[in-house]
Amino acid sequence: MSSTITVRTVIAADATNVWEAYTQPEHITQWNFADPSWHCPRAENTMEVGGRYVARMEARDGSFGFDFEAVYEEIVPGERFTYAFGDRRATVVFLHHEQGTEVVVTFTPEDLHPLDMQRAGWQSILDNFKRYVEG
Repeated sequence: MSSTITVRTVIAADATNVWEAYTQPEHITQWNFADPSWHCPRAENTMEVGGRYVARMEARDGSFGFDFEAVYEEIVPGERFTYAFGDRRATVVFLHHEQGTEVVVTFTPEDLHPLDMQRAGWQSILDNFKRYVEG
């Protein structure tokens, strides 16, 4: 699939804190879900090219869950990274602004769900990240 979807947010925090909150497992488990009825009970992150990112995503009622797994292809610490999950990719960029740090996530959508649904889900996770960092 050649199209991509981009979601973004600006967080009122410096880039170092935003990068850490986005990449450290103890933080990832606090924000990495799109809806309050879900949670992320565990995460692993080996932040190096060829390293693995794994986040367990589960419905809080235990009815469904899955592991989101990816492998890092490129990392520029504090600035951006790209990881692959299956035949798809995502790039996360951290941009410095006067008002804080803009996080821009561009990903390859899958074929199963409508593009608007995928965009909304990834944006919701990013919005949850913003609430966590700013809270």
